[in-house]
Amino acid sequence: MTRLKTLFDEESKANNEQLGPSSCINVESVERLNEKAFPNGDLYVGDFKEILPHGKGKYTWSDGTVYDGDWEAGKMAGKGLLIWPSGAKYNGDISGGYLHGFGAFTASDGSIYEGHWRMNIRHGYGKKKYSNSDIYEGEWKEGEHEGKGIYFWNNGNKYTGNWKRGKMHGRGVMEWINGDHYNGCWFNGFRHGNGIYQYADGGYYFGTWTRGLKDGKGLFYPAGSKRPSLKKCCTSLGYDNDHKTALPQCSSLHLEEHIVKKPSIKRSLSEKISVSGVLKGSGRMSSKTAESSGLSDSGREFVHHNSSGTFSFDSDAGQSELQENTAVIYEREYMQGVMIKERIRDYNKLSKKAEKKTKFHAKETQKSSCVGIFKGHNSYHLMLNLQLGIRYTVGKITPVPKREVRAADFGDRARITMFFPKKGSQFTPPHKSIDFYWKDYCPMVFRHLRELFKLDAAEYMMSICGDDGLTEISSPGKSGSLFYLSHDDKFVIKTLKKSELKVLLKMLPKYHNHVKEHENTLITKFFGLHRITLPGRRKVRFVVMGNMFCTELRIHRRYDLKGSTHGRITDKDKIHENTTLKDLDLSYEFHMDKSLREFLFDQIADDCAFLKSQQIIDYSLLLGLHFRAPEPLDGIVEPPNISPNMQSSPAGQDGEVLFPSKGFVLLAHEPSSVNTDPGPHIRGRALRAFSLGNQEVDILVPGTGRLRVQLGVNMPARANHKLPQDESDSAEVELFEVYDVILYMGIIDILQEYNAKKKAEHAYKSVKFGPTTISVVEPELYANRFTNFLKQKVFPEQP
Repeated sequence: MTRLKTLFDEESKANNEQLGPSSCINVESVERLNEKAFPNGDLYVGDFKEILPHGKGKYTWSDGTVYDGDWEAGKMAGKGLLIWPSGAKYNGDISGGYLHGFGAFTASDGSIYEGHWRMNIRHGYGKKKYSNSDIYEGEWKEGEHEGKGIYFWNNGNKYTGNWKRGKMHGRGVMEWINGDHYNGCWFNGFRHGNGIYQYADGGYYFGTWTRGLKDGKGLFYPAGSKRPSLKKCCTSLGYDNDHKTALPQCSSLHLEEHIVKKPSIKRSLSEKISVSGVLKGSGRMSSKTAESSGLSDSGREFVHHNSSGTFSFDSDAGQSELQENTAVIYEREYMQGVMIKERIRDYNKLSKKAEKKTKFHAKETQKSSCVGIFKGHNSYHLMLNLQLGIRYTVGKITPVPKREVRAADFGDRARITMFFPKKGSQFTPPHKSIDFYWKDYCPMVFRHLRELFKLDAAEYMMSICGDDGLTEISSPGKSGSLFYLSHDDKFVIKTLKKSELKVLLKMLPKYHNHVKEHENTLITKFFGLHRITLPGRRKVRFVVMGNMFCTELRIHRRYDLKGSTHGRITDKDKIHENTTLKDLDLSYEFHMDKSLREFLFDQIADDCAFLKSQQIIDYSLLLGLHFRAPEPLDGIVEPPNISPNMQSSPAGQDGEVLFPSKGFVLLAHEPSSVNTDPGPHIRGRALRAFSLGNQEVDILVPGTGRLRVQLGVNMPARANHKLPQDESDSAEVELFEVYDVILYMGIIDILQEYNAKKKAEHAYKSVKFGPTTISVVEPELYANRFTNFLKQKVFPEQP
């Protein structure tokens, strides 16, 4: 009894921090009491069951905190009213001593929350009115806005859509008090991705945003022009054929799918209650946050003009004024909010172009390989089969102790096969797809390749097999292959022809050695090779690759460069935001730091020598460009070595020009200042820059952060726009000729052998088109032409 009494006294002292029921227990009383006072000043009035509060009761703590409600076995459980000395109060469900269930909480600052709780935290559906009169109604998770919800600012602005971690994230509609609307994608509280901006006077802008600023191509319809077809505008910009960047429900400006419904929620028990925990994570959008994320476009863009006076302003408020010629629309391109190009178009011609493109895409869809593969089945089944197979293989191979790769690991018997019935089996789980057979090729080899890039097995599985699934993206080439992108953008999965599978298996031993010896190789990184056999014995082969464009920076241009000229130009009417352009479309040359350029071409030489040894042709350099917003320039800028802007910059040894600090800054590498986590497309050390005394370097990108410079990743350069001799389209004006750019690159399509079929193709095309212009040439000539083209036309030495 003495030991229990001591325990009771200790718990009584802690009652201000924990509203535990033991503080109201009188261990010396076993009778049913209606009232009990405690030595520390606490008072309980109510029902008891044996020695524990049970039923209805009111407990008053010595600090003034009061609970009046239901008790169960000594704990607050059921419905009750809690009042704190600060004036805060809660009225609702309580379970196990926690605010848990449905209830209304009024904070001391006057804010009111009415909704669901889980262990003292807002979780589920709820409505909160803040002390500044802002209102949020929607879904909560762990005390923050997450899911679907509506936020009303006290100034009249309103957001309806998706939230994540307390910020606007996903699809949503913003309505400003001035009548402007934005319907599109959000990221971390900013407009980010594709969207439609409607001005109060009737003007529209269809385009893309990055971190709240227009970034990329778009269409502007002035006020008074014919109301555009959203579907046609999406088609014209190319969004309809790219699942990754498509505008969700772009045929409607409404957001019916985001109407918030009140769910019923059941939660688990807990043990204690904390006033500070209840007040944590209020979720109010501060005025600063509201201004940065909710600012309308009617005054946030930059004003620019050039010497010719073609553009007098770049403010959307002025752009949306009523135009005399209502058939005129504007194709525009922005970089971080700065307009760099404008083309005046006729609405009727653009409509015809969109119709043509729609018909063209319809024909292409009919030719798509997925139609033949599934014969009516949705590609969702193929994606699910792929996830099930990879999860099984990685789970089976990961526990095997690490060892060196052996010759037998490349052999014909180095396979894992399994049957996946829909109802499940002793070795496989039940699933919602169709029955299929799974085959994994050379699993130990690909495990070792993943280890070379320090890819964790669990993270690899989560990227590809997680609940977020895979995204099907359109094929940039003529192969008709299906492409899937992992939800975190780290991996690309591509279907292969049988011939390509054979080439990869044949070259795999040498490929493995090359990747092992050259940590900076630009050649495609392969991480898995698989086959799915569907009902009817139809086989689908896949390869998992690293995504070369896995970056938080926006890729403004993509080029597929081979070094040939025949057929290497893209029809202008088929170019859209995400088109991969070709050799003759390239209108820029890129000047690099001297040492970075040397590193690049040393590696290209090694990679081409490997491909030549394997009799591979038809490969290309996939080049991605991220442009930095240029400074306002008057007229056309001279070449870099005589540009006034560059002359004012400091120079390195031998007159080597340093990069200006406008678009980015090169800094000495500091491992502690950059993200050194391994990725699916990079490994090895940071590169050295001649302009910084051959030190390893990082690049500081304003608005993004500090990035590690590696071969093919985050490589800084200056892009010079080559002026055409004959400007055929006088309605298009490019305002700037010199840009700071960040480059991403790699060598892709390395699975085409120079076999008998290709030799015959070479003979035929050589006669018809000439032997120097065609892509199909023997491997040595292909490698030399490829390298010389990159050296002379793409990355020339600075004069």
